[in-house]
Amino acid sequence: MLQFQVLGPLEVFDGDRVLTPTPPKVSRVLALLLLRANQVVSVEALIEELWGEEPPASAVGTTQTYVYQLRKMFDRHPGAGEWMVTKPPGYLMRLSPSQLDATAFEALSRQGRQLLEAGQPGPAAQILRRALDLWHGPSLANVRLGNLLEAHAIHLDEQRMRTLELRIHADAELGRHHELIGEMRVLVATYPLNEWFHAQLIAALSRSGRRAEALQAYQKLRHVLSAQLGLEPQPELQRLHQEVLSHGEPSVRALAPYQRLAALAA
Repeated sequence: MLQFQVLGPLEVFDGDRVLTPTPPKVSRVLALLLLRANQVVSVEALIEELWGEEPPASAVGTTQTYVYQLRKMFDRHPGAGEWMVTKPPGYLMRLSPSQLDATAFEALSRQGRQLLEAGQPGPAAQILRRALDLWHGPSLANVRLGNLLEAHAIHLDEQRMRTLELRIHADAELGRHHELIGEMRVLVATYPLNEWFHAQLIAALSRSGRRAEALQAYQKLRHVLSAQLGLEPQPELQRLHQEVLSHGEPSVRALAPYQRLAALAA
């Protein structure tokens, strides 16, 4: 059975054989069909992805040629099956849930969130790690993205971020504060305006008995927000700061930012 990967570079496998198309526009057609698997993708949508608002006069015929090239590439492999169906106004790509890594990722992420909400952080952390292990870089890293694929890629990358936040929360619930410190330092350096990551660093430091470093982390966040946006940290972060000052470590209420993000991810 053919396997397709979009969580990183676009890749196609038939067992150990790599079948990834190399022509750039053929790859873009395949990527859009994959990310709308089991749905009809119109020829018009494919043309928009390939050429934007100024397609050439030959756009329809050229798009049909790209689809033909994909069919020729995959149809000769036993694992392909009847994977592509012409269905007006375009094409429908048939995939089972096990063939596309993005589908597996979404299912695992959803399962992990449900376990976490059910008060089972241990199994949740394991499932969420499995979901994140499916990623091998930015989505569709080797594909030039038009407007439609860019929207899909942004959606996938946002789902990856939400899943990472859920996994961090699960580890915090399990008391893995020391283990989180290094990861959170990397994340706040990579995403300096993400206040939720800063909150988890402050909480992890304070719960590891490193209150002075936790307070320094808060002051660094204040400086970044003030210098770049002219803002103060949001109320949840200010309350977290006060709790570290007063009690040495935050209460459970310090995780309120996660509750807000979890609601957005639902």
